[in-house]
Amino acid sequence: MTAPLTDLPVEEVVPQVRAALAERGVAVLSASPGAGKTTVVPLRLLDEPWLDGRKIVVLEPRRIAARAAARRMASLLGERPGETVGFRTRTDRAIGDSTRIEVVTEGILTRRLQRDPELADVGLLIFDEFHERSLQADLGLALALDVRAALRPDLAVLVMSATLDVDRVAELVGADGGPAPTIDAPGRAFPVEVAWEPPARVDRIEDAVVDSTLRALSRHDGDALVFMAGASGIRRVVDRLRSSVDGDVDVRPLFGALTPAEQDAAIQPSPPGRRKVVVSTDIAESSLTVDGVRIVVDAGQRRIMRQDGRTGMGRLLTTMNSRASADQRTGRAGRQAPGHAVRLWSQSEHANRPAFEQPEIRLGDVTGLVLELAVWGADIEQLALLDRPDAATLDAARSLLVDLGALDADGRATAKGRAMSGLPVHPRLASVLVEHRDGPDAWTACVVAAALEGDDVLRGRIDERPTDVALRVGLIGDAERSHPLASGPQLRRARDDAKDLARRLRIDRGRVDVERVGALLLSAFPDRLARRREQRGRFVVRTGVGASMPERDELAGEAFVVVTDLDGAGADAAIRSAAGVDAADVDAALGHLIEERVVTVWDEQRGDVVSRSETAIGALVLRSGGRAVEPGPETAAALVDAVRRSELRLLPWNDRSRRLQSRAILAQAHGRLDIPPMDDTALLADLHDWVAPLLHDATGVADVAKLSMTEALLGRIGWHLRNELDRLVPESWELPSGRTVKIDYTRERPTVSSRAQDFFGIGVTPAVVDGAVPLTVELLSPAGRPIQVTSDLAGFWKGSWSEVRKDMAGRYPKHRWPEDPSAPE
Repeated sequence: MTAPLTDLPVEEVVPQVRAALAERGVAVLSASPGAGKTTVVPLRLLDEPWLDGRKIVVLEPRRIAARAAARRMASLLGERPGETVGFRTRTDRAIGDSTRIEVVTEGILTRRLQRDPELADVGLLIFDEFHERSLQADLGLALALDVRAALRPDLAVLVMSATLDVDRVAELVGADGGPAPTIDAPGRAFPVEVAWEPPARVDRIEDAVVDSTLRALSRHDGDALVFMAGASGIRRVVDRLRSSVDGDVDVRPLFGALTPAEQDAAIQPSPPGRRKVVVSTDIAESSLTVDGVRIVVDAGQRRIMRQDGRTGMGRLLTTMNSRASADQRTGRAGRQAPGHAVRLWSQSEHANRPAFEQPEIRLGDVTGLVLELAVWGADIEQLALLDRPDAATLDAARSLLVDLGALDADGRATAKGRAMSGLPVHPRLASVLVEHRDGPDAWTACVVAAALEGDDVLRGRIDERPTDVALRVGLIGDAERSHPLASGPQLRRARDDAKDLARRLRIDRGRVDVERVGALLLSAFPDRLARRREQRGRFVVRTGVGASMPERDELAGEAFVVVTDLDGAGADAAIRSAAGVDAADVDAALGHLIEERVVTVWDEQRGDVVSRSETAIGALVLRSGGRAVEPGPETAAALVDAVRRSELRLLPWNDRSRRLQSRAILAQAHGRLDIPPMDDTALLADLHDWVAPLLHDATGVADVAKLSMTEALLGRIGWHLRNELDRLVPESWELPSGRTVKIDYTRERPTVSSRAQDFFGIGVTPAVVDGAVPLTVELLSPAGRPIQVTSDLAGFWKGSWSEVRKDMAGRYPKHRWPEDPSAPE
């Protein structure tokens, strides 16, 4: 059966697509929004001779788009889905014996390729909306190209997109034969007037969206499509709009977690005489068309999954969308007639936005990708990927999969890993399901996986929802339970997901044991065990990250929790969901990682070394107790660390040790003594070498106070150089009278100080370091007051001494004041 010709622009380039696939078997189609590529191209290729009666599989990134595309194609054939055209998603399917075009979601294709790499009944794979660059789309294309190169050179591959880096994709798909043929299909876009309405800084984005939408509805005809980032914001805007619009306006939400019926209600044309406002995530950006839209209001945001390097967790973040995304959204207002678009940001901000979205493979959690590649039996470098994760992200994913038992030490998929890859959930949750599928916790594991894999079953602001996963599991597992924040539609969706997992694993449903939730999650999140600190609600995760939850939360007083969702913002990450776990469960699940150790550290509050015995998993201390400090390397190291942090102030310095340090620095500065540097910076850098050996019998800070800094510095200098040090920079200088006076080396220049009469008979300026450094001489009056400071004693005697002499003779006539003090006495 052939579909009748449409007036869609893509019809013009169908001959080029046919020719490219017939000649090369690969092609890239870039089609502007509204061109009709999704529904027209598969139908026009159905009877191509090279297909030889085999199927066309169309990959759509979203379930709602897959259903909508299949229904539209079926309607063009005058059929219902499940006949010539069918669809298959995780939760829904319409496939019959006569189905030739299957529209599937991304995970479906990956699992099909893993089960049947040859795809003997498939002649063409179409990757639609490839510009969204989801992880599964990148993986699916890489596996398909690998199959084409190794097993099925006749398997045709067509990549379609609205906004795409065509040259890069063509190079990738064309492989060794050169770039794949590229076809550009014109769009059918009507002019769209763009208004820029950045909200005031004090305005909430929901308030700005509602105000702009109401204003646009009052000024322009047609239905409105409003873009928001996530489901919670959509619900708030929908509630506000429903209470504000006229009675002939229907307001519909549109996001992935809604039921098929709710999604269909959003995209179906409005009845005559009524208008519609659809408040949607980016699901309506390019994957499907909402008929009747003439108005677009764009909040300028989207939700992306980003791997947080600090916490090691994947996290959904709200961020600004790209310029390409904004253009796609704006274009929705001009699909069927001239339209109007409102952007809730400024033109100057628009110019600074990224041109395209970052691919998920560069931002998100790649644990599933690594597992799929291991099961496929290929290294990531061997596959055709437009982008690759960085090495650290890959290493973290492999390490986790080894911990989960999905990979062996050499990175090969284990039997458990192969079983995990066939399940439509994150590998962490798949690990729990496979591990417990034959035990008493099998059904509980299914409900736990459903609770975490889908959207939250509790509504409200994220910082106001309870964190307890067990609460959610109980609501899903028992329809009699209730909670004021529970979402009925989402609970039904989670229950269906749990049943689907049970069906796949052939698990009988039974009673959900909420007491087992923490233990089950611990096997899936062994790296997310957290122990409570002294303050209620504050925890430290096994990875070393600080984490907290509100003190009012029911889990805030738990000794241990398993964290399943952590918001990495701020110094202390916010725990969004977790489950309590008993110490016995920790020992049972992670006993092979637990170690007993004695830790000796410096306690800042006590100002001394403390020692304790610890039961720990890596940096996470499970239990600890005090014990007596014993001498040894650990105690010495703790004391050395305290000295370092005090910048040497903890050491018992005195005048003699500081003079010794200054003497050594002076001798070394003039190149006369080959010793290690003796300044404070050098002493700090080498602290372990010269202080630690002196503390081998120490048990606390009192032993540091007993150290002789003079002996410590002499040990650093070397006892064999002590005599040479004394010769070069003596501690004292002998006066003509035979009396000695100490040399002060702590001043800017070495200085001797004594009464003027003590220097009579000295005609040459005294010096140290073999005469290289003259001493500064400070002459004192008989009363001990300074009368002259000089570094040239001989010059002083010949010069200004005569004036000083007159003054001193007048003040102290009983003392001797010779005219030439340099003359020998």
